[in-house]
Amino acid sequence: MKDFSQLRKNLKKDFSGFKSLKVALLGDTSTQFLAQAIRGEGFDATLDLEIWEADFNQIEMQVFNTDSEMYAFHPDVIILFLSSHKLLNKYNKLKVEQQSSLATREIENIEAIVSTVSANSTAKIIYYNYNEIDDAVFGSYATKTETSFLYQLRKLNFELMNIANRNTNFYVCDVATIQNQVGKANFFHTSVYISTEMVLSLNVLPLVAQKTVDILKVLNGKLKKCVILDLDNTVWGGIIGDDGIENIQIGSLGIGKAFTEFQYWIKKLKNRGIIVAVCSKNTESIAKEPFEKHPDMVLRLEDISVFIANWENKADNIREIQRILNIGFDSMVFLDDNPFERNLVRENISGITVPELPEDPAEYLEYLYTLNLFETNSFSDEDKERTKLYQIEAQRVVTKQKFTKEDDFLKSLDMISVVASFTKFNIPRVAQLSQRSNQFNLRTVRYTESDIENLAKSNDYVTFAFTLEDKFGDNGLIAVVVLKKNSETDLFIESWFMSCRVLKRGMENFMLNTLTAYAETNGFKRILGEYIPTPKNEIVKDHYQNLGFVQENDLWSLSLKAYIERTNYITLKLQD
Repeated sequence: MKDFSQLRKNLKKDFSGFKSLKVALLGDTSTQFLAQAIRGEGFDATLDLEIWEADFNQIEMQVFNTDSEMYAFHPDVIILFLSSHKLLNKYNKLKVEQQSSLATREIENIEAIVSTVSANSTAKIIYYNYNEIDDAVFGSYATKTETSFLYQLRKLNFELMNIANRNTNFYVCDVATIQNQVGKANFFHTSVYISTEMVLSLNVLPLVAQKTVDILKVLNGKLKKCVILDLDNTVWGGIIGDDGIENIQIGSLGIGKAFTEFQYWIKKLKNRGIIVAVCSKNTESIAKEPFEKHPDMVLRLEDISVFIANWENKADNIREIQRILNIGFDSMVFLDDNPFERNLVRENISGITVPELPEDPAEYLEYLYTLNLFETNSFSDEDKERTKLYQIEAQRVVTKQKFTKEDDFLKSLDMISVVASFTKFNIPRVAQLSQRSNQFNLRTVRYTESDIENLAKSNDYVTFAFTLEDKFGDNGLIAVVVLKKNSETDLFIESWFMSCRVLKRGMENFMLNTLTAYAETNGFKRILGEYIPTPKNEIVKDHYQNLGFVQENDLWSLSLKAYIERTNYITLKLQD
């Protein structure tokens, strides 16, 4: 990780070509250096963060005055930093009988802020939670009395999580965890605070900036989707081919405990929706044996989406994993104990994340925790089924190789798509897909759940959500189109995004047939589309041309007068 001076040097670098994002930063203490750290960290994340910084302690004035500079700035994201030290000052000035209601009053104020911002802006809110200050007035008894500051502070942090749970545009940045990691002496310097009103030390600013930018990245579709595992001395201790299944190190004794706990962590990632793959230099049957037979293995074959074990180059094997999963290398993390293999993969595969694992396996987890590799902004039931979905996709890839004609393969899949508008049941998945879809995304518009709820209610928009099922299994909701009624004759495709795991199955033709059928039934004459290029969506640059649209200036136009239904092998099923 870069220190603060290195992040400041980033500010002089060329941000052109990066994703631009407008960020408003408001705090009740000095935030100048924090703003610099966040913008510098943004450079390393290929984000051009245009930061507007309010004068300190102006949060209420900027939020509740709808003519304020903050609203005039039109931020994409608002960062709110209300510090524990100012909270303690407020607590100190309360009458004793008021101290037990501090957290409740603060929560009411935060909810008013969220409500006001939501009513006057589309900005997401990132709120820093409160690092702990124990004023030692009650000692350990502080945990037993509501009057204590520590009790109120912890209650406030808990209620912040509840606000985040209720509001889709509100995210808690967990800076309290950073203090737990580095210690209060490194987090806060008294002399600096007294002279400058800064409550974050220069040493901790890069950590806070990184945690903030992690959230900004996932809000803009930059997130990790897959972890690829080496096996020997990574998932278990020892070399399975030499030591045999009886002698590898896993379980509850000695260093085996470190590998077991590592496996539990991977299992939790899998249950959360992260794809788990294996890339090992091994004989496949020998590499699979512990997963099948060892009683202490936490991970089993059903937890692995793609399993590649051979004696080929690991970079080439990772490319094969990418081909099967059809996700970007920048959404992959490769974990390997061997420095040679790590460097080989780094040098040959651009974009992939390869952490420099410690030499001691006992330190793997604590090191990986600090990297926060798998930040997310959503979690759905479909995430829990992602491993199965990608295992099924691997079966499709193998089956496809048996066909000489692609049409014959597509016919054999027996594909069915359920088409529905946005509903309370599919809104979470639609929001998640909009955040995750980078490659097959024509305009790369990101939606929160509240955005989608508003679209569903609006008479100016028509919404479509598509699922896809075949003989191998159900892919779930895999594509979304949002149409805007530009006029009585024209429909504009505001968004068209799709999961890349269903590419080359004729879904684009099926979707266009569905859109044109709606348009013709409702008296529209044209469908207009737009392609906005990004560093990741080049695969759809010819999308409209391939579908028969004609370019008109910056837009693409499809006349319905002469439209001929496009060939596909997907059966339409309307939702009941």
